[in-house]
Amino acid sequence: MGAGLVGAVAGVVGGLVQALAPPPPRMALLGLLALAVAVRELGIARFPIPENRRLVPEEVQHRGPLWGAAQFGFEMGTGVRTYSPTALPHLMLAALVLAVPFGAVPAAALGFAAGRWTMAVAALRYGPAGEWTATWDAHRRWLVPMLTVATLLSLSVALTPIRW
Repeated sequence: MGAGLVGAVAGVVGGLVQALAPPPPRMALLGLLALAVAVRELGIARFPIPENRRLVPEEVQHRGPLWGAAQFGFEMGTGVRTYSPTALPHLMLAALVLAVPFGAVPAAALGFAAGRWTMAVAALRYGPAGEWTATWDAHRRWLVPMLTVATLLSLSVALTPIRW
């Protein structure tokens, strides 16, 4: 639900931006942002990204198995109330505002939510506390470039108009 809310807001803002600004400057800006994110993710340059730098408070979990889990999931799904180790979601948000048609926004929100959910479940099911992070860190050198390339390729394919 959190990703859906963020997606809806991005879709509405994107609808306005896309209606008011012509495609060439929007695509140029998105291309520059994609280049900056790629450079950051590949470790060529270092710069901060917007993030809250707070975890969802522990007292949320004490609201019960239903409401606590629902609030926790909502807050994690927004991607706003947490640490952000990567700029890839920021790039996707920029794409929603600058280029993605409104009708495709729910698919992007669902993809973000699925990614967040998969990460959380994998970390919980992986093993003792900290083992998931240790494994990620051990393979980070390969995983980060692969995820960056996959994101850039999927974004490129999604935004390339098909001409018959």
